[in-house]
Amino acid sequence: MRAQGITRTLRGGRWTPAEESLPDDELAAGLRTGREACLEAAYRRWGTLVHTLAYRSLGDPREAEDVTQQVFLAVWRGRAGYNPDRGAVAAWIVGITRRKIADALSARTRRAVLTSAAEAMLSIASPVVDDAAHLTLDRVVVRHELALLPAPQRRVLELAFFGDLTHSQIVQVTGWPLGTVKSHSRRGLTRLRRRLAAAADHG
Repeated sequence: MRAQGITRTLRGGRWTPAEESLPDDELAAGLRTGREACLEAAYRRWGTLVHTLAYRSLGDPREAEDVTQQVFLAVWRGRAGYNPDRGAVAAWIVGITRRKIADALSARTRRAVLTSAAEAMLSIASPVVDDAAHLTLDRVVVRHELALLPAPQRRVLELAFFGDLTHSQIVQVTGWPLGTVKSHSRRGLTRLRRRLAAAADHG
């Protein structure tokens, strides 16, 4: 099921009262066999909990809603991997929630690094600029500086900044080991900061 499909399902497309009354273990069993109505029931049963956990960590209702959608998309895609012998389905969903929250916080940090680095340069060259132009210039300046980095570092940072991918997701895209991805990310960020700082000093 694609993201659009799961969104429609979670908004009430296929839910029936029968699934709502299922015990947790039977609901999990139905979910594992691919019954979309069980996904809807799981969302109704635990969606508020997931959203509350996300909101407490992120403090942003839109981000919390996005994480909630991502969690239940991950529940659907990873349903075959759920093992009731390892714990209750609710605990499994909470575990997924915590990972998605961590991903969201990491993405927020990457965006903050990108913004602050670009602003450090732009604040000297153009201190007064409207928000739309500011965002456009941020991306142009950083893309220019990224283009001057070694190819592996540039690829990792572009996937992180503009693709909004985590290190684990970059591993899946590139096929590189996690340690290699982290190394390129760290070295690339160090070079990027130095280049932006040097450009600002000579602006």
